[in-house]
Amino acid sequence: MTGFAYLGALAFSLGGLALLDRRFRLAFWSDGRRAAASVGIGVVGFLAWDLAGLGLGIFARGDSPHMTGLLIAPELPIEEVFFLTLLCYVALLAWRWFDQTARMRAMAGRDSVSGDGVR
Repeated sequence: MTGFAYLGALAFSLGGLALLDRRFRLAFWSDGRRAAASVGIGVVGFLAWDLAGLGLGIFARGDSPHMTGLLIAPELPIEEVFFLTLLCYVALLAWRWFDQTARMRAMAGRDSVSGDGVR
């Protein structure tokens, strides 16, 4: 059972991010197509990076009792796809949250400006 511990933790974390996304309508619950494209392009890019590193002998799969042992390519575990998805999703959510916060602050600042443009 410990062979699925890391994969389970990654899946649980992705579920938590989805709950935050739904609650604040940041990415998939705001514009699903753009969010899917952003996460998908990021994951594909990082997988290409991983495959290049594996091909050049720079990267190698480590041994851990907490991994499934399932490989999607030589030396590329299935957990890597879940990790890269988590990485791209959390980056997208953070960017969207900071962007929304900055917009709300800018709008609040405009509302508090007096007629002569001075606060």
